[in-house]
Amino acid sequence: MAASNSPTSCSLLLLLVVMAVTASSTTFPVAGGGGGSGRSAHLTAGFTRVRLTESHFVVQKPYDVPLRERYEQSGGVRRMWVFATDKPISSSHPGGARTEIKVDKIYSSGVWQFEGDVFVPSGTSGASVMQIFGAAPPHASTLMLHVYGGRLTYYHDLTKVLAARVYDRWVRVNVVHDVAAGNVTVFVDGERRLSAAGHGGTEHYFKFGVYKQSHHQPSRRMESRWKNVAVYTKP
Repeated sequence: MAASNSPTSCSLLLLLVVMAVTASSTTFPVAGGGGGSGRSAHLTAGFTRVRLTESHFVVQKPYDVPLRERYEQSGGVRRMWVFATDKPISSSHPGGARTEIKVDKIYSSGVWQFEGDVFVPSGTSGASVMQIFGAAPPHASTLMLHVYGGRLTYYHDLTKVLAARVYDRWVRVNVVHDVAAGNVTVFVDGERRLSAAGHGGTEHYFKFGVYKQSHHQPSRRMESRWKNVAVYTKP
């Protein structure tokens, strides 16, 4: 008996072919894509990740209040906040109010990279959220990233805006410090946003959190949250 060549049979066969081709070409999102790691993976190529334990994350907070009133860690997120009227980290310390984490990994040579995701709640203004501490006098730092009115800036220079809208979203920050070349490069969400000269110095380390600044009318309360913080290096 000859095979049927009816229009119905041909239509059914065509439908099955289309479904098979569609299924084979369908793509699915990669799990775990949040936090910006995919956007900046190329930036750490050639670097070696530095092993950090919890003891390397040293919290600095106003000396007269308990840690729990300025710092919280939950679900991989480190939340730090400070008030403009807070005391410094010690009674003899000349610096302003802050709740920061010092990454206790001091370096003097090579190329070092800081990586992390930062979330700045709306309203925070006039605060440093990340810095490379250590420089030659009269400087104290090699780099500071400030937030003013939702803008991420190089120090307090409002003409050097690295990201225009950082409020209420996770932002991936990568900072590369080439000690020998004396320069710093900042990437925001995987895009190069700044290259600047360093400020010398013989010892450096990374810090992140909130540190009140005296420029452009700082807010009464300042906060930043960080996750996925890592440090990398290469000779």
